[in-house]
Amino acid sequence: MRTYPEDKHATPYTIGKAYLVRTVTNYFSGNLVAVFEHELLLTKAAWIADTGRFSESLKTGIMSEVEPIPGHVIIGRGAIVDVCEWPEGKPLPDKVK
Repeated sequence: MRTYPEDKHATPYTIGKAYLVRTVTNYFSGNLVAVFEHELLLTKAAWIADTGRFSESLKTGIMSEVEPIPGHVIIGRGAIVDVCEWPEGKPLPDKVK
């Protein structure tokens, strides 16, 4: 049986880790800088218009259509559908594709 932290403010996110965030309208990749009550803050971020085969993209880190975002991106946590860890050792997308 899984146990959960007693701290109601604890999150499953790890600062500094790279994630692929699916929102109700878009995907974003990036390194997590901060977690706020209602937002996530990512750096080295990109808007992912198309992941291609989702399971393959989660293994390889290769996305079909990418738009890098200069600076940071703030994502409202209420819009998040799911969050996946970026594949270990794979670079975040940083070129328009």
